[in-house]
Parts: sequence; structure tokens; C-alpha cells
Amino acid sequence: MNTALKITAFTAGLATVFGASYGIGHATGGSSPKPATAAHAGHASAPTPSDQASPGGDGPLPGGLQISEGGYTLSLGDPYVTAGAPADLRFRILGPDGRPVTAYRTAHGKELHLILAPRDLSTFQHLHPTRAADGTWRTSAALPAAGEYRVFADFTPAGTSQGLTLGADLHAAGDLRPVPPASTGRTVTVDGYRVTLTGDLIPGRSTRLGLAVAKDGRPVTDLQPYLGAYGHLVALRAGDLAYLHVHPDGEPGDGDTAPGPDITFTTTAPSRGGYRLFLDFRHEGVVRTAAFTVTAADRPADEATPADPASPAASLSASASASASASAEHGGDHQH
Repeated sequence: MNTALKITAFTAGLATVFGASYGIGHATGGSSPKPATAAHAGHASAPTPSDQASPGGDGPLPGGLQISEGGYTLSLGDPYVTAGAPADLRFRILGPDGRPVTAYRTAHGKELHLILAPRDLSTFQHLHPTRAADGTWRTSAALPAAGEYRVFADFTPAGTSQGLTLGADLHAAGDLRPVPPASTGRTVTVDGYRVTLTGDLIPGRSTRLGLAVAKDGRPVTDLQPYLGAYGHLVALRAGDLAYLHVHPDGEPGDGDTAPGPDITFTTTAPSRGGYRLFLDFRHEGVVRTAAFTVTAADRPADEATPADPASPAASLSASASASASASAEHGGDHQH
């Protein structure tokens, strides 16, 4: 992927968009509200002027906010599960004719990428389910805590050029104790690696984010390809979990992209507000995930002045947590 990359973001009818910090008391094994639905993104295509978001949030919806789009629908087998036990997730993508889709275009080595995150954005899982001949997808997922989760299916049907990101709610019963994401700085330490974030999210403007990986005080210059790139970045907007899916500028083997220490991404935030960034990178056969909390503001943090303390850009609060998981030889799945 050589150019500035389009966000592959997070229907029959336009569904309900979730409000900020959707509050949930306790998830129980009894009846819970039906999932509120709310979609989209071209996974690997370059942005067009009509796709650029405005600072006020006008324009096309980010991905993942709709359960249906362009005639395609994400249909979960059972949206009600129990926290603390492995969940057997099954789902289908229904096409415009109402039948399960059985043919897809491959993107980054997979026909479909599945992202699972709770609404408090405290964890993150990037899964690669398997598809049966009848179009049913299946994977196992860990749901460590009770609450409301969002499932994102990122795919491109065969015979089409436009990728889609559909989203649906998954309800995990149990005692819910939500906590806000951790706040630290622009540098995350995970499994002995230090990942440093540079750049700012600016609403409605294409901006570049850089992530540099180091270990034992030395830059890592032998990152290994993961899903066809040296890094894989997912961004989720706090409050409604709008989905932004970006990939690095360049790719392994293009004669120009080095295997570290720097991985750069170009993206556009659809609106002001908080976001969680999840970076996956592979080194020495292990996929690790570094998570940052950032704020998209009207100006980069280094342009804000002390005389303007009220500016939302006065501090891009980069916070983070991170974890590592083994590079799955059973499909590359990993959890954070």
C-alpha cells in the first residue's frame, strides 16, 4: 500500500448511533435490550474528497456504526454470551439477496478481519475466523469481563471494489465494573519493547502518525511482516466506537519501506474527541499490541500556546497500555 491510506472505517436502514460513553448498569443473564445498530469503509482504497470528514462530524459515517450497509448485513448467531468463559462466535454476512456471502476478496492475507472490543475500550482482540462452505464464520473469543462489546467485520465481497466494515453488539452477562482507559504518555512499554507515538489526530485533516519500536534501548530494525505490513493499526472513537482501520505507508518488499524502527500511517479523524489506537507488530515470531489513548483536536499539540489553555489541542493526552500474545499459527489471532 504505497499512498496515503484511506481509513477503513467503523442498510437496509440507517441505525442508531451510540451516544457518548454509553452507560450500562449490570449485564445479567436475563433479557437485555436488543443491540442498537448503527457502518463502513473501503479497506485499501485511497481517500476521495467526498470521503474526507469534517471537524464537526458531518459527511459520510465512519465504519462500524451500522449493522447493514450497501445491502450487506452482519448477522450474529447469538449476541448473548457469558463473561469469563470462551465464547463460540458464529456469524454470517448476508448479501443483497438475503443469502450468506460465500466469496470474498482477500485483503492483507485474509478474507475477513474480525475486531472485538468492549465499549469502555479497555481491551482489544483481532481475530481471523474460519468460513464454512455455507458462508457461516466461526471463531473462539475470550470475554474476560461483563458488559457490552462491539463486533466489527471488515471485508470486501467478491466482485466488488469497495470494502465494508459492519458492526454489531455482543452482550456478555455478569457483574459489570467499567473502568476508563489508562492514561500515561506517548511511550508504551510492552514485553520489553518501547513504542513511541508521534503526530496528532486532527479532525477533517489527513495527518501522519509515526510509531517507533525499540528494545533494550536500541531501535528494532528487523520487524517481521504481519498481515502484509510491518504494522497494523486500528483506531476506535470513544463513545460510539466508530472504526478507523489504517495500514502503514508502504509495505514489505516494495524496495522503499524499512522493517523498522519507524512505522508510519496516514489517516483522518472524522471528528474531535477521544480515540484508542491499537498497534499490532510482529518481532521474533510474536505479535504484540500497544494501545494509546489520544485526543483529536483542531490543532496539533505543539501548535497550542500557553495563552490558549482552553484549546482542546492544548494537550493530546497520549495514554497507553499494551500486551503481547503469541503469533498465532492458528490464524494469527491475538488478544489484548
